[in-house]
Amino acid sequence: MALRDRLRRFAQKPGSADTGPLRRVVDAAGAREDDVRELTDAALTDAVAALRDGGLTSDADLAEFCALGREAAHRALGERPFDVQLVGVLALLSGRVAEMATGEGKTLAGALAAAGHALRGRRVHVLSVNDYLARRDAAWMAPLHALLGVTSGWVTQESTPDERRAAYGADVTYAPVSEVGFDLLRDRLATSPGAVVLPEPGVALVDEADSVLVDEAMVPLILAGAADGAAAAPSHADLARRLRPGRDYTTDEDARNVQLTSDGARAVERALGGIDLYAADNLGTLTGVNLALHAEVLLHRDVDYIVRDGEVKLISESRGRVALLQRWPDGLQAAVEAKEALEASPGGEILDLVTVQELINRYPVRCGMTGTALAVAGQLREFYELDIVVVPPNRPRVREDRPDLLYATVADKETAVVELIDEAHRANRPVLVGTLDVAASERLATRLRRAGLDPVVLNAKNDAEEASIIAGAGAPGTVTVSTQMAGRGTDIRLGGPDGSAHDAVADAGGLLVIGTGHYHSSRLDDQLRGRAGRQGDPGGSVFLASLEDDLITRYAPEESYGGTVADDGSITDKNAHWIAGHAQRVAEGVDLEIHRNTWRYNHLIGLQRGAFLKDRAKALTGSHADDLLRERAKDHHAHLVGETSAEEVAEASRQIVLYHFDRAWSDHLAYLTDLREGIHLRSLGRGLDPLVEFNREAVPAGKRLTEEARTSAVETFNSLEPGPDGLDLASAGVQRPTATWTYIVHDNPFGTLDDRAFRGLVTLLTTRRR
Repeated sequence: MALRDRLRRFAQKPGSADTGPLRRVVDAAGAREDDVRELTDAALTDAVAALRDGGLTSDADLAEFCALGREAAHRALGERPFDVQLVGVLALLSGRVAEMATGEGKTLAGALAAAGHALRGRRVHVLSVNDYLARRDAAWMAPLHALLGVTSGWVTQESTPDERRAAYGADVTYAPVSEVGFDLLRDRLATSPGAVVLPEPGVALVDEADSVLVDEAMVPLILAGAADGAAAAPSHADLARRLRPGRDYTTDEDARNVQLTSDGARAVERALGGIDLYAADNLGTLTGVNLALHAEVLLHRDVDYIVRDGEVKLISESRGRVALLQRWPDGLQAAVEAKEALEASPGGEILDLVTVQELINRYPVRCGMTGTALAVAGQLREFYELDIVVVPPNRPRVREDRPDLLYATVADKETAVVELIDEAHRANRPVLVGTLDVAASERLATRLRRAGLDPVVLNAKNDAEEASIIAGAGAPGTVTVSTQMAGRGTDIRLGGPDGSAHDAVADAGGLLVIGTGHYHSSRLDDQLRGRAGRQGDPGGSVFLASLEDDLITRYAPEESYGGTVADDGSITDKNAHWIAGHAQRVAEGVDLEIHRNTWRYNHLIGLQRGAFLKDRAKALTGSHADDLLRERAKDHHAHLVGETSAEEVAEASRQIVLYHFDRAWSDHLAYLTDLREGIHLRSLGRGLDPLVEFNREAVPAGKRLTEEARTSAVETFNSLEPGPDGLDLASAGVQRPTATWTYIVHDNPFGTLDDRAFRGLVTLLTTRRR
C-alpha cells in the first residue's frame, strides 16, 4: 500500500487513490499494442484465456489484459479505449470506485473490468439502475465479451425463472440492482434446491455507483404475500380533505410529519359519530385518519407521485423519474390511492426484505463507476469499505460554470430562467433545463410556450422516451426541460444524435445547462452540470435559486434576509448566498445521519437473518428437516412412513420445517418493526438510547427464532395425516400465500423512528456557523 494511502487511512480522510501505479500499467499496455494488433481473433481469444491461470494479479498480466482488451474493443465495437479508460478499468479491477466524467466511456470500461474479474474466476454482476440500461449495455458489449472468451447475459423485470437462471450462470450478468435483490428474496423462500436462481455472490460492479450505493442505499426491497382474510381498511380521504391547516392539524418545520391538533381530533371524533379517537379499541381508526392526513397534506401529485393508467406511480427524489416497482407501505399506499379515488392495490404481509446496502455488501468484491463519487467518498468508505480513483478526462474540460444567481421569490427566479433560455435559443444554442419536480417542469414549459419557445419536456410522465429525448438535446436551438436526472447513461452529443451540426453548436458556446434550483445534495447539482462539456466540448452551466425554494424553507427556516433586492428580484449579497449553501449542507447532513441511524438498526437485523438463513439452508438442501422430526416425533414419523413412504415423509418434513422457518422470520420482522416504534416512544420519556434498548430486546428474540420454528414444525408434523392423495399438508396448516409480489418501500408514514429521531436534527445542524 502506498505511503499516501496509508497516511490517508490513518487520518480517516478518504479521497482519491494515487493513479500513478495504474498509469504505469497502461503505459506497458501501450507498448504491446502493435504486437497484439497482429493476432488473429482466435489467437486473441486464446491469449486472453491464458491469463486465467495467473489470476490476473501481476502488473505484467494486467498490462497484457489491457492491451488485449483494447484491441478486442476496437475489433468488436469499433471503439479504441483511451488510456484514461484503461485507468478506469484497472481501478475497477482493484476493487475501487472509478470517478469518470460524463461521456468518458464508463460503459466500455465497466465491460472490460467485468471480463477481467471473470478471468479471475468470479461471477460478475454489473448492476444498473433500470432494465433499459441493463439490456442495452449487455447487448452492446456482448461482441466484446465473446471475443474475450467471456460469456454474458442479462436479467430484466420480464425475465422468466429459467431465463434468470441461465443469465446468472454466465460469467458476466447485467441486471438492475432491484431485480437481483428480488431474486435473492425469492431464493430465500425457495422450497426446493432447484428453485434457486442466484449463484454465490462474486463481484458487484455497480454502474451509477453514487446513486445505488448512497441515494438508494437504505431503500428496502420487499417480498410480500397475500394475507388470508385481509380486508381493506376504510378510507378517511374525504374526512382528511375537510380538515384545515393550523386549526385542525399542524406540520413540523421540515414538512416530514403532520399531527392533529386538539380541535382537529374533536372534529374527527364528531365526524365519526362521537367516538373517542384515542381509546384502545379505536387505535386502528386513529392510524387510518393519520395515514389519510399524511397522504392529503404531505404527498403531492406531480411532485411525490403521478397518476398513470389508473395507478399511483412514485417519483424518485434523486432522479425525478417514475420509481419502478416502488410503493409506500400498504396503509399509506392505500391512503394515497383513496385520495386519488383509485382502486386500492393489493396489500399483504412482508415475507422478507433486504436493503440495497445489505445486498451490495454480500459480494466479497465490490467496485463501481460514476461521474460524482468524490463528494461521497466518506460514505463509500464508511458503509462499503470502498476507495475512489478519480480518472481525469481524455480531453481537458472547458465547460464554463457560472456563479449562482439568487432571487427573492420563485416568480422572480422563473422569469430570469425564461430570459436566459430565450437568450441562448436566439443564439441557436441548445439548452438543458433541470427542474426539481414534475410540476415545476410543466409550469416552466407553459411559460416558455407563452414566450414563443417550444420546449421538449422530459419528466416522470413521459420517461419512456427519455433516451431519445436526451439524445437529441444537443441539437441547435433545442430547449429540453427535464427533472433530475436527465438521461444518465445516455450521452448528449453536440449537434444532435449524429453530431452533424457539432461545429455550429460549438461555435454558439455548446450545451447550456440551467438548474432552476439546488437539489438536496451538491452531488446531484454536479451531475446536472456534467451533462455539458462532454469530451472536451464547450459548454456552460448556471444555477438559479430563490429564498422561497423548498430547500431553504425546509432546511434553513430560521434564516432570514432583510438586505437589498434589485428591481428584478435578484440578490447579490454574499450573506444571502450563504443561506442557500447552508441549507444544502444541512440537508446533506440530515440525510447522512438518517443513513447512519438506519444502518445501525438494520445491521443487527442482518446478523440475525444471516444466522437464521444458515439453519434454513440445512432444511432446504439436506436431510436436516427429516432428521429433526424423526428425532422429536419418533412414533408419528414411523407411523407416517408405514402409511406412505420414507421419501414422501422426508419431503413433507422439509416443507413443514421450511414453512415454519419462513413464518417465524416474517413474524420476527413485524415484531421488530413494532419494537422500534415502541422503544422510541419509551426512550423519549426516560432519556434512554433507543438503539441500546432495541438491541436489549431484539437480540434475545433473535436467538429464540430457530428453536421456536422447530417447535412449531413438530406440532404441525404431529397433526399431519395421510389422505387419499398422500400426506395432506394443507389440512395440517401448511399453506403458503396464494400470491406474492415484489416492491420497493419508498418511505414510511409520518412517525417513522428515523424521521422522528432526527426531527430535531435540522435545528441542531442549522445553528449558524460562520
